[in-house]
Amino acid sequence: MLLLLILHLVAAVAAPLLVRWWGPRAFYALALAPAAAFGWALAHTPAVGDGGAVVETYPWIKELKLDIALRVTTLSWLMTLLIGGVGALVMVYCARYFKAGSTGLAQFAGVLVAFAGAMLLLVFSDDLLLLYVGWELTTVFSYLMIGHSTERRSSRWAAAQALTVTTLGGLAMLIGFIMLGEHAGSYRWSEIAAQPLPSGGYLIAAVLLILAGALSKSAVLPFSSWLPAAMAAPTPVSAYLHAAAMVKAGVYLVGLLAPVLATVDPWRPVVQVAGVATMLVGGWAALRQTDLKLLLAYGTVSQLGLLIAVTGAGTPAAALAGTAMLLAHALFKASLFLVVGIIDHGAGTRDLRQLSGLRRWSRPLFVVAILAAASMAGVPPLVGFVAKEAVFAAFTDQPLLLAGLVVGTVFTVAYSARFLWGAFADRPGVEPVAPAPIAASMLVPPAVLAGIGLLAGPAAAVLDGLLSPYAELFGAVDAHLALWPGITPALGLSVLALAGGGLLFALRGPLAPVLARLRSPVGGNQGYEWVVGRFDRLATDVTGATQRGSLPQYLGIILVTLVVLPGGAMLAAGPWRTRIPLWDNPLQPVVVVVIAVAALLAVGARRRLTAMLLVGVTGYGTAMLFILHGAPDLALTQFLVETATIAVFVLVLRRLPQRFSARPLRRSRWTRRVIGVAVGVVAGGLALVAAGARRAPDISAAFPDLAVGEGYGRNVVNVTLVDIRAWDTMGEVSVLVVAATGVASLIFERSRTGPRPRRPEPVRAPRTARYGRRVWLRGGPTLYEERRSIVLEVITRLIFHTVVLFSLFLLFSGHNAPGGGFAGGLVAGLALVVRYLAGGRYELTEAAPVGAGLILGAGLAVVVGSGVVSLLAGGALLESAKIDWSLPLIGDIHLVTSLFFDIGVYLIVIGLVLDILRSLGAEVDRHIEATGTGSGGLAVDKGDRP
Repeated sequence: MLLLLILHLVAAVAAPLLVRWWGPRAFYALALAPAAAFGWALAHTPAVGDGGAVVETYPWIKELKLDIALRVTTLSWLMTLLIGGVGALVMVYCARYFKAGSTGLAQFAGVLVAFAGAMLLLVFSDDLLLLYVGWELTTVFSYLMIGHSTERRSSRWAAAQALTVTTLGGLAMLIGFIMLGEHAGSYRWSEIAAQPLPSGGYLIAAVLLILAGALSKSAVLPFSSWLPAAMAAPTPVSAYLHAAAMVKAGVYLVGLLAPVLATVDPWRPVVQVAGVATMLVGGWAALRQTDLKLLLAYGTVSQLGLLIAVTGAGTPAAALAGTAMLLAHALFKASLFLVVGIIDHGAGTRDLRQLSGLRRWSRPLFVVAILAAASMAGVPPLVGFVAKEAVFAAFTDQPLLLAGLVVGTVFTVAYSARFLWGAFADRPGVEPVAPAPIAASMLVPPAVLAGIGLLAGPAAAVLDGLLSPYAELFGAVDAHLALWPGITPALGLSVLALAGGGLLFALRGPLAPVLARLRSPVGGNQGYEWVVGRFDRLATDVTGATQRGSLPQYLGIILVTLVVLPGGAMLAAGPWRTRIPLWDNPLQPVVVVVIAVAALLAVGARRRLTAMLLVGVTGYGTAMLFILHGAPDLALTQFLVETATIAVFVLVLRRLPQRFSARPLRRSRWTRRVIGVAVGVVAGGLALVAAGARRAPDISAAFPDLAVGEGYGRNVVNVTLVDIRAWDTMGEVSVLVVAATGVASLIFERSRTGPRPRRPEPVRAPRTARYGRRVWLRGGPTLYEERRSIVLEVITRLIFHTVVLFSLFLLFSGHNAPGGGFAGGLVAGLALVVRYLAGGRYELTEAAPVGAGLILGAGLAVVVGSGVVSLLAGGALLESAKIDWSLPLIGDIHLVTSLFFDIGVYLIVIGLVLDILRSLGAEVDRHIEATGTGSGGLAVDKGDRP
């Protein structure tokens, strides 16, 4: 199973390249990925045919007790067949549906294959959290495919609606999963299902949240509006996502959980009422449509309501009928969508009022459409009839529900007939359509699906044997699938439904005014727009009331909240520590006094530069406290961070006034002082309370032994970052990359690489007669004379390479001595800061002629790659390994693989500093030059204009 997921990932990554090479024909090769899933499911039929399961488990995140737990049973086996089989046929269809050179085809191909892989992850997952990962991946990929035609507003709007509705449902479902997992003590569904669940309101809330996710994914009322709108997607997307795969995810989830949760009080009322209501509303809406694709879309909504009501009933007969209908619906609805795609592709329209005589255009297509539509209507001997009979038989003891299902089936028969009539009938006054011949690769996929639907009906006994193990999860199975069940009430209801549907279609003319009038006063899209509009208005009102543009007000609210909530909890917690040592070293109070005096002076400073330097003193004083506490690694990092922060402040202060604005009123000043003192007291108190509240042994007590024994290093701090808590570090550096990219995207109007020096020959020469002195830095002559400092240029020239070498020393020695990738990266970044301050933005580009984005990406790739390599080597993700070499003339070399993780951190920090220098430094310089504001900048006389 894991290999299948990896295969889809590789195919998705390779898809854009294949499409660029082969054009739409690349879909033939990409179809091999879902075809492999279909073949795998067929090969494992004996394993699940007798109620067994195929299980694979791989360790993933130990701290979260989350493994890649994969499990396939009867229901997931059936879904795998549909995902793989229909997916392969749809991709074969795409090879002729799309034209060479279609906009965005390369991306579309990759997303389509990735979606198939995400669906497989969803149905393979035994862990509920892993299932949620697959669930949300399908949401994202469906959003991209629905919005494939980005130039059309309708596509973008439909994609956003689908994403909004299904994501909100998914978030509710995630909360339900967490509640259920914590309630049961495990997130493995196989373990949850094997033990009784305690009842109560907590479980009811979890069930309702989970059902919200399932109903939204399967477009069941009140979440139905997104599916018809999603018909803006290309037809292959509709055939795969909205007929066979994505919308079935909610049905699959209901079917998966029903054996355990169907007995919880709100389960059956919710799924059955919502399901039957959706079936009736969707069926009635389908009768009014003139677009063939929308007709099928509303029919899909109707059928999804039927599937939810049946699979969620929680009885053996309903479970068997639900799986049969799940198979039948995927076959006939995917086939019909593909038929519509052929008609639209050939005739140029889907409007049934403009189509006439198509049955003479392609007899085979007409036959395929008849078979698929007949299966949808429940006409024997197709599999749709077998499934419908099983559904009616399963609910003979629930007359009210059964009546709703029969009426919904009458609508199904009527819109099935309407589809055939609208697509293929001769229409008076309309010119017959004569499209070009149909390519075999477009006709074969729907023909195969319709043919399987025809063959599966007579093979009902075989289907019964394959699907019964799922039904047995609910108890003893008395009902069976059969093409001829005998003279039964269900058969009579089928005849009634067929006759009623035929009559409803025959009276379509006289009933047209009724159909037009009898509709909801507010459509689904209107309701969605109203809800979204109200949220937008609420957000605007809240923003207008709270975001007044005053930074002091924002900080005041945050700090007062800190004082009131955590401070109040601290006062209520008690008891506090009674004995608090004032210092461990006599130098500590001296440093504290320096920090306090600097902080007080910073508050009263009128000049921005003075305040910044005083704040820097508090940072350096904190580093001194780290030294006095015996934490050289923390002290080194604090010194470097404080220095880099001061450099950033200097860059920003160039665009700000030298002095602060007018001081606030006296009353306001006292308010700020009170808030400041209160925050200080609360922060100090929280630190003391937290330190004294520990009852369990300190987890870090084991870190020194772990650092030496498993991390192979004596610097506990660095080994913790790159090995023991490497997942935390990976998350932090990922945030750094995202933050740097976000800031750069807001500031840069052009390349992040920086300007290339374009100077006249006298400046480029080692010595220049123009200036009469040696050019220590190539970028120096581009600055105005008043901004140049020859002393700084000389010092920079002398120390730059030494500082870079020192940064490398910190990087490679950090595993056993103070240092590491973060500290080394900061030192290298400070070297670049010095180059920039001495020579300007052109000198920065001379020092680092590569883009910051490239360095950030390379660093992140090294960090992630080091973890993957350890996983491939047989260890845990990000696990360190030691490699010992003995080389002649050099001696013994001990290499720890976590060094590569540290190298990645080193590159990310350098990339971050470089991005800051180019955004807040070089880009600000460019703005100063462009606007003429501020003194100083580049020399811009006629000879030196860059």
